[in-house]
Amino acid sequence: MEAEVVGFAAGPGGWYRSRGKRVFDLVVGSVILAALAPVMAVIWAVLRVVLGPDVVITQTRVGRNGTSFGMYKFRTMRWSRRRALEPFAGPDRRTVHKADHDPRHTSVGLVLRKASLDELPQLFNVLRGEMSLVGPRPELAEIVDRIGARGHRRHEVLPGMTGEWQITGRQDGRLLHECLDDDLLYLDRVTFRNDVAILAKTLSVVAGRGGR
Repeated sequence: MEAEVVGFAAGPGGWYRSRGKRVFDLVVGSVILAALAPVMAVIWAVLRVVLGPDVVITQTRVGRNGTSFGMYKFRTMRWSRRRALEPFAGPDRRTVHKADHDPRHTSVGLVLRKASLDELPQLFNVLRGEMSLVGPRPELAEIVDRIGARGHRRHEVLPGMTGEWQITGRQDGRLLHECLDDDLLYLDRVTFRNDVAILAKTLSVVAGRGGR
């Protein structure tokens, strides 16, 4: 996919959507980052001991207007055998997008993923203007290409740290690319009230059953 894809039209206006949402992201995102900085420091230290260097990784995702950006995450899995140049006998786990029994999983990583704590570095993406606190979750370029034109509308707004998928499909075990319609619903209700409601519901989901 090109760095910027032609054909992603801007959505309908509204002050919150065009300007207020960015103010909301900067103010609330800064407060959350300041409050959780000690937690993030502890997570970094634990992962540094368990997994070694490169604790924070960058994944290329598709954002607003089809522009690619680097999304930050805590690394929760061991490096693949391809990167480590280690032999492996068994079925190839890369036949699926995400596997629960991936041998790269670590116990501490599973806990962080269950509680979505591996996503906390994306607060820096929010402050950089590459993501929003709430919006459609950013996908991999190959999955965006696979979905095709039907999914282009999700790129009218900044992708979010949380969104409709986190409070609906994820808690049921469905993967992100299986919940396109849930994400598209958000585009018709980009309001301050809805963003606050989604953030509140996200906390409830994480504190409850969590997700994959």
